[in-house]
Amino acid sequence: MSLFGHRDYRHLFGAQLVALFGTGLTTVALGLLAYDLAGAGAGAVLGTALAIKMITYVTVAPLAGAYADRVPRRLFLVSLDAVRALVVLALPFVDQVWQVYVLIVVLQSASASFTPTFQAVLPDILPDERDYTKALSLSQLASTMENLLSPLLAAAVLSLVSFSWLFTGTSIGFAASAALVLSTRIPEATRSHRGGIRDRTLAGIKIFTATPRLRGTLGLAVTVAAVGSVVMVNTVNYVQDTLGRPPTDVALLLAGNGIGTILGALLFPRALDRIPERTVMLTGGGTLLAGMTGAIALSTAETGSWRWGAALTVWAIIGLGTGLVLTPVGRVLRRSSHPGDRPAIFAAHFSLSHACWLLAYPLAGWLATTAGFTTTWLSLGALALLGLAVAIRTWPRRDPLLLEHTHHGPVDPAHLADAVRTDDGTWRHSHEFVIDQNHHRWPVDVRH
Repeated sequence: MSLFGHRDYRHLFGAQLVALFGTGLTTVALGLLAYDLAGAGAGAVLGTALAIKMITYVTVAPLAGAYADRVPRRLFLVSLDAVRALVVLALPFVDQVWQVYVLIVVLQSASASFTPTFQAVLPDILPDERDYTKALSLSQLASTMENLLSPLLAAAVLSLVSFSWLFTGTSIGFAASAALVLSTRIPEATRSHRGGIRDRTLAGIKIFTATPRLRGTLGLAVTVAAVGSVVMVNTVNYVQDTLGRPPTDVALLLAGNGIGTILGALLFPRALDRIPERTVMLTGGGTLLAGMTGAIALSTAETGSWRWGAALTVWAIIGLGTGLVLTPVGRVLRRSSHPGDRPAIFAAHFSLSHACWLLAYPLAGWLATTAGFTTTWLSLGALALLGLAVAIRTWPRRDPLLLEHTHHGPVDPAHLADAVRTDDGTWRHSHEFVIDQNHHRWPVDVRH
């Protein structure tokens, strides 16, 4: 059966797609609303709104992950879509900047709860590794296509109606997403054995710090954010101020980056038939550094029509590296967690990766304004190199699928035969061998 022959996945993918485009339209409409309210100060309003968004993502996602296994997941997702639809409907009626900020907190809190919960559902409805791999590729494609097409869709709508109708369209998108989720059979989350709210909130982050391969993915998240902030923050000024090209070329350069990301996502399922995730993702990190090197070289060139073609190539290389790093992450998270920890670990990744962007965005914006592109991109390049070095060092080349571990709660009855109760009250569960990604068998001598 093909992936889209799976009814539940088909409906969930549709829900993701319409919600993504709804979010894209909201971004465009927020910019216009900020200008309507603040005029020349619109940039400051929008910048503050985006900062609020990132801070909300970082703080709310782990808290949402702590409760994701305590409530029916389908009802939880539908409720969050309903909240987003109502908030977006309210935005056209605000007449004060502070009201925008309050609604943004509510809207992005719902998104920070929805996205990791949705991501944690996919491994449960797609237990087959190949199907899940294809689903990750499609999710990355959907996110990239939203970035490319949402501005075009918004422009088409604005040619017919005022920008306030964008909020109405967005609200309809979230309502459609809720309807699709409601029509899906979503298994309930495996309940975590952790009891306290503090323990459940920090569980995903603790797993990240204790698991070598997850520390590696966090290092790569730093690399993605450092290099990606050049594209997200500096493209407009580089195209118009440095290259002296029209605003339409900003969209073309961003499209070049998106095409590179799509190529990386398309290569991913086929590559993982032969190559481990570690190799694919570290290759993506190296590709990002190559793109950053090209960008730094471009920043030192003051004249020449060749710079436009070179910029298109560099931005596409950055997109390719981004696709190679981000698309396999879900597979790494799935095999690094038990079902009961899955909501927490997806929420932790969502929070920690956005924390990396929260660091890189202001650096790219403020430093470029005061020190220029060369200094800024050298600084971001150094940060990206540090992230890649951390990933290479912390993610072991021999990366086992199973490790000897301790249980602080009840042990699966199927494993009681080879579990030993220790003096501190934990259960020590042994595996004679582990199998690494190259299908080699190694004795287990590691505890985590």
